[in-house]
Formats: sequence, structure tokens, C-alpha cells
Amino acid sequence: MDRLSTLLSLFGVRATLFYSGELCGVSAHDGAQRRGYLHLLQKGTLTLALSGSPDQRLTQPSLIFMPRPCEHRLGGDESSSAFVQCASLEFAGGENNPLAASLPDVLVLPLAELPMLDDTLKWLFTEAAEDHCGRHAVLDRLFELIVIQLFRHLLDHHQLQTGMMAGLADPRLARSLVRMHDEPQHPWSIAELANESNMSRASYAAHFKEVIGQTPADYLLSWRVSLAQQLLREGKPIALISDQVGYESPSALARAFRRKTGLNPRDWVKSLKAYEASL
Repeated sequence: MDRLSTLLSLFGVRATLFYSGELCGVSAHDGAQRRGYLHLLQKGTLTLALSGSPDQRLTQPSLIFMPRPCEHRLGGDESSSAFVQCASLEFAGGENNPLAASLPDVLVLPLAELPMLDDTLKWLFTEAAEDHCGRHAVLDRLFELIVIQLFRHLLDHHQLQTGMMAGLADPRLARSLVRMHDEPQHPWSIAELANESNMSRASYAAHFKEVIGQTPADYLLSWRVSLAQQLLREGKPIALISDQVGYESPSALARAFRRKTGLNPRDWVKSLKAYEASL
């Protein structure tokens, strides 16, 4: 059972390296840039400052992952030079990306706790230290690979307590979630989903709500609307989208879309284009 491939094919991440080397002084990043960040402390000492939280002093190689816009500062230590690799992250679908939305604002993990990433990190740090042709393109792809491997780590080690990723890590819920993700057009019932999880309907519904924070019906609605938004971004007509995401007609999809977003699909596309034009 592949818990990530469908999600990543639809709502993947694009990384762009923006800093590589020794960090002297303070590097500030505001939350106005609609992107996430992945910082790798290769060696040295680094201070992470987040608004509203105590500063964190990192003294061992670490990964700092911010899936959504987050105002923060990184400070190098004069007595122990910090060598960092930093990339910005753009998740397909932006704020509506279900993967990014299911993650905490910030994850700080020592690299020693991420053995799954060892080979990729070694490759990335080696590439960063050289000056080969295509260096930036290779580093961008390696950052994207690290994000995928980090997702695997979070699932395999059950490090998230609530949300979709926590559900995918739950052996009783994972199969039903994957079936919803892979077959959104199917008219799923609670009974069918509970059967996928080998649970009674009542137990399944209660456990689903406890772990994911939504009822199965609300989650399926959110997933279908997220898919519809992604297809609308690609320019597909709503008449074709409705069948792909499990609604018998464009008007039925429009009602579900409005229930979730407050806008009908046409107005949502207009607002999206207006926003993109303002950037």
C-alpha cells in the first residue's frame, strides 16, 4: 500500500535553493512570502528565532522544516560558524495543499534521528561543496527528495498525532484513506470505509474523528474539493471535473465547492487569477 504517491503526484513540492554556505549574522524571513522553507544545519551552531516562541539554539546538525509561510530568523554563532543549506518550498495548491495543511508549522529534528536521509544528505552536502555544472538544479531536486523522505520518516515513526498524515500512519485508518485518495469518484459510504479498516462503523467513525479531526464525510468533501481546485488551476472545465471527483453533475460539485470555500468554482478561479496577477 503506497500512502504517498497519489498525494505527491497531485500535490507535490518544488524546492529552490537560495543559500548555501557559512551563515554570518542573521538571516530573516518574513511570512509574507507564500512559501515554506527547509533549512539544513550541516555543522556549527545556529539560533532559530520564531515569533511568539523562545529561541532555539541548535548545536548539532539539524533539519528545520516549515511547510507553510512562517516568519523566522536564523542566526549564526560567532564562536562556532554555522554552515547551512536553505531552500524555499512551493507546494502545489498553495494554502489548499492537503499535505502541507496536515503538518505542524515547524519541525526541528537532529539529522542523527533521520537515518533514512543519510545517503541523500551526504550527496547534497557533497554537491553543495563542489562547483559542477547544474549544481543548483541538482540541489533543488535533492531538497525535494529530502521532503519526500521526511514524509516517509514521519509516517514510519508515527511522529504526528493528528491530521491526515497521522491517519496515514495509523494502521487502522491508512487503507481507507488511501482508497479515498485513489478513488475519489467512488460513492464511499461509512460502511465501506469501515470495512476497509476492518472496524465497525461506529468505531471507525469515532477513531477517524479522533485522529484526523474531521468526520469521514467531511474529510472526503475536503479531499474532493482540493482535487477540484487543482484541476481548475490546470484549466479543466468543471463539467469534466465533477465526474472525476465524485459528483453526478457540475451543479452538485458547485454546491459542495461553495460549502467548503464560500465561493462557486467560477468565482474562485477569478479570485485566484486576481491574486496571482497581484504578485
